[in-house]
Amino acid sequence: MTRLILPSALTALVLLSACAEVQQASVPVETPAPSAAPAAPQPAVQAAPPPPPAAASAEALDTTTPEQRAAATTAPKPAGEQALGTTVASLGSPADPGLWIETPLVSSVTQGRVEAANGKSVKLELRPSGGAAGSGSEISLPAMRLLEVPLTDLPELTVYRG
Repeated sequence: MTRLILPSALTALVLLSACAEVQQASVPVETPAPSAAPAAPQPAVQAAPPPPPAAASAEALDTTTPEQRAAATTAPKPAGEQALGTTVASLGSPADPGLWIETPLVSSVTQGRVEAANGKSVKLELRPSGGAAGSGSEISLPAMRLLEVPLTDLPELTVYRG
């Protein structure tokens, strides 16, 4: 009987540990990093909540609202954007909610936009990846869905600040 209890206890311990790791990984997303210089005023957009623990599909993991998706896909203002370059992006953590890209093309968190080869573009948060130039980027599941690229693709994206 001790042999059956020990594996069950170990399984429970492993599951609890994994849950703690997911919670720790999502904590920084809820509180944006302070910036050294005051940023230009941005429209008030409520952050997307984390997906439910049982979420297993792209639809369930994408917790952005229809309003957030509409705002992210509106045509950009022609003035004020700065092209930062291109990057190849892979799907980032589906448990990290919202519209974002982690890229070596920025050194601090800022607002921007990415554009895919199919002409679709998404306004999102640009986050520094800490990687070397040319090392690639990771993009959120909701952003990939709005860009209409398959989640398993490695799309080349043009990144803009502003």
